[in-house]
Amino acid sequence: MKKLNWGLIGGGAGSQIGPAHRLGAQADGNFAFVAGALDHRPDAGRSFAAKLGVAEDRAYGTWQEMLDGERNRADRVDLVTVATPNSTHFGITKAFLEAGFHVLCEKPMTMTVEEGEEIVRVAARSGRICAVNYCYSAYPMVREMRAMVRRGDLGAIRLVVTNFSHGHHADAGEADNPRVRWRYDPRLAGVSGQMADCGIHALHLASFITGDEVEKLSADFASCIADRELEDEAMVCYRTEGGIVGRLWTSAVAVGRQHGLDIQVFGENGGFRWVSEQPNQVMWTPTGGRTQIMEKGEAGLSGEAAELSRVAIAHPEGFPLAVANIYVDLAATIRGRIRESLPTASDGLRSMAAVHAAVDSAERDGAWVDARPPMFR
Repeated sequence: MKKLNWGLIGGGAGSQIGPAHRLGAQADGNFAFVAGALDHRPDAGRSFAAKLGVAEDRAYGTWQEMLDGERNRADRVDLVTVATPNSTHFGITKAFLEAGFHVLCEKPMTMTVEEGEEIVRVAARSGRICAVNYCYSAYPMVREMRAMVRRGDLGAIRLVVTNFSHGHHADAGEADNPRVRWRYDPRLAGVSGQMADCGIHALHLASFITGDEVEKLSADFASCIADRELEDEAMVCYRTEGGIVGRLWTSAVAVGRQHGLDIQVFGENGGFRWVSEQPNQVMWTPTGGRTQIMEKGEAGLSGEAAELSRVAIAHPEGFPLAVANIYVDLAATIRGRIRESLPTASDGLRSMAAVHAAVDSAERDGAWVDARPPMFR
């Protein structure tokens, strides 16, 4: 099968997420990396793209150059990935959708709810795919948990407890570290720091697994490092449209925690737990029964979990291959085999609405507020 053409915006030399996208997009032979605008410094972007094997005429200095250069090519890119700072996501994503390109946008998809609603409308008008990189939903055993819920193994879901808490921003002396500073600068990060950076991954995972959306929430935010303008610690209680009770903790100052993303789902017939640092396993406890360890690659898993497992049982598959699974979903959808598991602009919009609701709630001492975007109420 002919490879699809892929282009990357952002993700240049030294980027944290760039290598995961480059590895992920090309892992399964679905995409060829043919174009890029990889750095806000045009010469650095062109140079790095050339180093990665991109042809000189498709190694662009800016995303605007890339849009102009690719728009009318017979072999133009089929998919553009936006891996730039938060404040630029909306403009770039909208421009490429309107020009007829499929887009994968890093999270958060936009800075405001209004921008998110506009992206949903533009994607619908254009008929193009706008996906959002909620890559934790693409681990094989997360897909297995989703399949178990859909199959009814847990019965009615009562409670979800999830968190994404680490301690890598706990040193106040790193205030000027550029990889840390922007996350707490409202001009670059938006209205929220830790909740928009990590909390929305945990919140999306809860909705993805249970198949239920957040309806209202109550939040408590704190800046444990006092000179930060945005929160580095948050606790959120929420209720879903289907009545599930939700608890979410997210922190950047939890010293001793490393990656810190995990989720527990409790139903009337049992409960399970998944931890991102041990992503091959799900701990499953049927009501009245013993706790069992379900392992990636073992017999009897759902078709979706089995399809996304690349190596034999007991061999680890990590973050870049979870990103690769998003690209598997994208390639299939572009080719006409729709994947319901692909996170889309609607998911990005719901996340941004929840972030703004959490900010509003925290400013009002934890008042319960509607967490749904206006267009979905």
